[in-house]
Amino acid sequence: QVQLVESGGGLVQAGGSLRLSCAASGRTFSNYAIGWFRQAPGKEREFVSRINWSGRSTHYADSVKGRFTISRDNAKNTVYLQMNSLKPEDTAVYYCAANTRGWGQLPADFGYWGQGTQVTVSS
Repeated sequence: QVQLVESGGGLVQAGGSLRLSCAASGRTFSNYAIGWFRQAPGKEREFVSRINWSGRSTHYADSVKGRFTISRDNAKNTVYLQMNSLKPEDTAVYYCAANTRGWGQLPADFGYWGQGTQVTVSS
């Protein structure tokens, strides 16, 4: 079992930045690839980014590429999502999740989820 807790969300103006954190406890955190997803009201949960167990491999959705950066610190059992040049369309609840199937990016590939943190970007 892995417990995940997101933090760092908030209200920011367009063009601003936020850094989300995903703190893990429980089973060996470094065994898992970690992903970030987001869900806006009335929309499906969508993939944002993922990072492999070592941090050497990352992947981003086209909508955030060049603006968001994912990283991890296995010594601190934490994954980060640095979000720059935020846009109103980035407004959503952001979730981190642990991949229990390997390296996929579908929500079904992730067996452990946090409760989410709200990010609101005003225009």
